[in-house]
Amino acid sequence: MINADWLSLLHQHRAIAIIRVSNFDTGLAMAHAVAEAGMGLIEITWNSDRAGDLIAKLVSDLPNCQIGVGTILNCQDLENAIAAGAKFAFTPHVDGKIIQAAISQDVPIVSGALTPTEIMNAYSYGASSVKVFPVQSVGGIQYIQAIRPPLGGVPLIPTGGVTINNAKAYLEAGAVAIGISGELFPKDCITNQNWSGITQQAQRLLQVISDFRF
Repeated sequence: MINADWLSLLHQHRAIAIIRVSNFDTGLAMAHAVAEAGMGLIEITWNSDRAGDLIAKLVSDLPNCQIGVGTILNCQDLENAIAAGAKFAFTPHVDGKIIQAAISQDVPIVSGALTPTEIMNAYSYGASSVKVFPVQSVGGIQYIQAIRPPLGGVPLIPTGGVTINNAKAYLEAGAVAIGISGELFPKDCITNQNWSGITQQAQRLLQVISDFRF
């Protein structure tokens, strides 16, 4: 059921906001800004400042959002993130032990992979879906179009090079959802603490993908 529920969330939201920050308060404001726009899936990378505290705070502040963790490198990090309240987890690589540890706690786990072999290995280990990363470096949308048919029903989430303008094209190419970071959080908005500007970026993204049906 955990994978079915996770896929239902992906189909509902289609986009995951990825936050990696060196300042706790900045991360808090960024998450609130995209939540204000209506984004419901927010990932805090584990190498962010006080990531566990940030996840716990956001779980409390944003009950209508699913707060997850990214950049999980080992089982101990996963345990700590789940204890903080993370509802899903992303890794940048394929690690069967991490996948099984997440499964044992009914937490959706998304492994990072790039080649067809890596993608199928992650899925065969039990990953809830597979993060295709960094997708832009191997062809972007064209790569998803090429690998999607032979990989059958593996749910793919491209990240790394996804923008507001190409997000819908990734979905049309067969991705179940997209992960987006850089363009969603312009550096000038963060520097100037222009949180409404980030909300507007998130609104633009949601508008672009709002009419996608799959």
